[in-house]
Order: sequence, then C-alpha cells, then structure tokens
Amino acid sequence: MKTVRFGLIGLLVVVLLLAGTVAWFAYATRGEIEGYERAVAARAGETSAFPADSLAALPPPVQRYFAFVFPEGPPQDVSHAVIEMEGQFRRPQTEGFAPTTARQVVSVRAPDMVFSADTPIIGPLWAIAYDVYLDGEMQMAARLLSTVTVMQERSTSALNRTSLQRWLLESRTFPMALLPGGPVTWEAIDETRARARVRAHGEEAALVATFGPDGALLSFDAEADGDLTTPYHGSGEHVSRGDYQLVDGMRVPMSFEIARAAGGQRYPFWVGRITGIRFESE
Repeated sequence: MKTVRFGLIGLLVVVLLLAGTVAWFAYATRGEIEGYERAVAARAGETSAFPADSLAALPPPVQRYFAFVFPEGPPQDVSHAVIEMEGQFRRPQTEGFAPTTARQVVSVRAPDMVFSADTPIIGPLWAIAYDVYLDGEMQMAARLLSTVTVMQERSTSALNRTSLQRWLLESRTFPMALLPGGPVTWEAIDETRARARVRAHGEEAALVATFGPDGALLSFDAEADGDLTTPYHGSGEHVSRGDYQLVDGMRVPMSFEIARAAGGQRYPFWVGRITGIRFESE
C-alpha cells in the first residue's frame, strides 16, 4: 500500500510539474504576442494620418463604397483597431474544421498587424498560432500547448508580400486603410469591380474588389492561384464578408469566409464572425 501511495504521489507531482510548465509557457507566449500588439499600436500612433485626398478621382464603385461605409464621413483620429473573432478553422493540408477564437491588432495607417488564434488539435491538445507583420517583415509560428513549436516561418520576400496581401485582405474591417492618400491605390475595372493595390517596403500586392448595388464591398480575390502545398495558409486568395453593422459611425462587415483558391476552386479555411471590435486613437 505504501508503495502504491508513493507511486500516486509521484505521478501527481509529475502531472503538476507538467501543468505548471505548460501554464508558464502559455503565459510567456501570451506576453510575447502582447508585446507585438503594443509595437503595432505604437507604430500606428507614430504614423501620420492620411491626407484628405479627394474621393472624386476614384473609380465609381469605390466612390459608392466609401459613401456606403462612411455615412457620416471618414473618421480622422483612428490609428489602429482591435478585433476579436470566433468561428471554424481548418489547418493547412487538412479537411476538418475546429472551433477557433482569434484576436487581431492592426494599424489603419500602415500595413502592420498581429493575428493570434487558439484552436484544438486532438482531444485535450490545443495550439496557439500567430502571424506578425511589422515594419515590412513577417514571422509566423504555431505552438502546441503554447510550448512545442510545430511550425515557424521567418521573413522572406515572398512571405513579406503574402503578409502585405493579408493586411489588404483584412482591410474591410478597418476601412479607413482603403482611403486614398495611404498605401492603397485603386484602379478601375468595370461598374462592379476595382483593383486595390497596396505598396510598402519595396513590395506590392493587389486584390480585385467586387461591390454590391448598395456600395458594400462583397469580396476580395487574388488574380493568381495560390500554392496549396505550403504548411501555412498565408493570406488566402479569397475573402467574402457580409452582415454590415454600424460601429463608431462606419459600416463594418461582421461575418467572413476566407479561402485558398487555385484551379478555379475555392477551399475555405476560416469561417466565422467578429465578436468585438474597437477603433483606437494614437
């Protein structure tokens, strides 16, 4: 009996040590992500607001979009946004979806952003993944139980360009970023579409925007196929958003579907809705 009791005590000690280790690494990982978020907010506050360029020179569907999304005119003092999301996420090169919560801190004045997400893997196992794009360089990582790094990518020209496209893909949730005078320019296509092009740090990315009859921006699409073999989703090549709601005097889409796209097919990987959003000044 004494041997059994000591064995149980030893097992309990091991479990507690493992739990403590996981808790410590989770705390450290969260602290690391929060540090990146503070850096994005600080850089946004140091970046000048866009000049008041005229909207009259924009393609007609883009003019209608800004009239729709800013019924009271664009705000002038917003530097960054904090966005909370939840939904279903599919990991790269898998088919099943899992419930996921995510948070994004993003500059509306420059293409800086931090995205982090918690998602279950198998049974009690979960992972935290994060993407950071700051001052033109990106990094991304995924850690099992916030402890074991299972995926890590460092800055390259291709990944930096992907992150620049990611910022553009997300920009409808912070529409001030799409105004003229900033890093985004617009090119006419037809009465319902226009090309948005973002340039920063010697890189550029472009997406085709499709607009509804009321002016709402319905979808962004890349014009080239994505590489579906990568161990990360990157920006995705398609995003559709809807359920526009007024937030601080502007219309923001609260539902979303983001997908990879290649060969004329779309493969959704992140489907959900915004559960909280706030716009902050410098």
